[in-house]
Amino acid sequence: MRFSLRQMEVFRAVMLTGSIKGASKLLFTSQPALSRIVAHTENTLGLALFRRVKGKLVPTVEAEALYREVNHCYEHVLRIDEFARGLASGQSGTLNLACSPALSRGVVAATITAFVREYPNIQVNFVQTLLNGMAQEVLSKKVDLAISVLPIEHPNLRVETFLEGRMVCVVPRGHVLARKRRVSLADLGGHPLIAHHPNIPFGQLVASAFDKAGVAMRVSVHIHQTDMACSLVRAGAGVAVVDEFTMAGMAWPDVQVLPLAEDILLYPSIVRSVFDTGSSHADKFIELLRKP
Repeated sequence: MRFSLRQMEVFRAVMLTGSIKGASKLLFTSQPALSRIVAHTENTLGLALFRRVKGKLVPTVEAEALYREVNHCYEHVLRIDEFARGLASGQSGTLNLACSPALSRGVVAATITAFVREYPNIQVNFVQTLLNGMAQEVLSKKVDLAISVLPIEHPNLRVETFLEGRMVCVVPRGHVLARKRRVSLADLGGHPLIAHHPNIPFGQLVASAFDKAGVAMRVSVHIHQTDMACSLVRAGAGVAVVDEFTMAGMAWPDVQVLPLAEDILLYPSIVRSVFDTGSSHADKFIELLRKP
């Protein structure tokens, strides 16, 4: 570079203060050193930047034009410096986060809200990911961490449970089952059931519970997303067994949520790669996630 950043800094200081003496005080550098830098700058650029008039430095027309460009550049360099210091202190940057749909509207949405309020300069990239794709998202480093509604088994993942939840029963408001304080799986056996597809974890979990209770499932509709189950319940297509987190995160005034007599437990978990060297942003998010 014929015009280095140090030369720009010295030139700007002289233009701001109007003298080598003033620039030396601004930059905490000796006057002879700055004089040499100014002379070298004029020589390498082939420009006369200052005229000496009665012991004062008077900028040339070329210097005035150059100063406008240098000042613009200097302001950008300051922003980069602030950004770098923010990265060092963990106050800026990006957090890439994946989450099971069941947790996205409630607990994770609340944590993201708390996170962006506390760290407004950290941008959050948030995506919903099904359990069968979560390992790839984390191990390919597309996301810094993932929050799964159920634990994931993988040799290269570090999975930590942070919460406990349950499946619940959802019925139309005024339904005959709504009179019960708790609904058993046997109670559900006599009604058309809207259930998650048996090929997905929720479906397997509920089918296993019915099998353990010795109750046959009368499935009328198989679904893949819990909000679809709730829409079908509202329309009167049947009753459903869904996760409590989705129900807590959405307002359904015309359906009733009832606890199940049998526990079908959920263990939401924090998912990170075992190769993860650590992300301060992810650590900050997890700290907020774990808060009661």
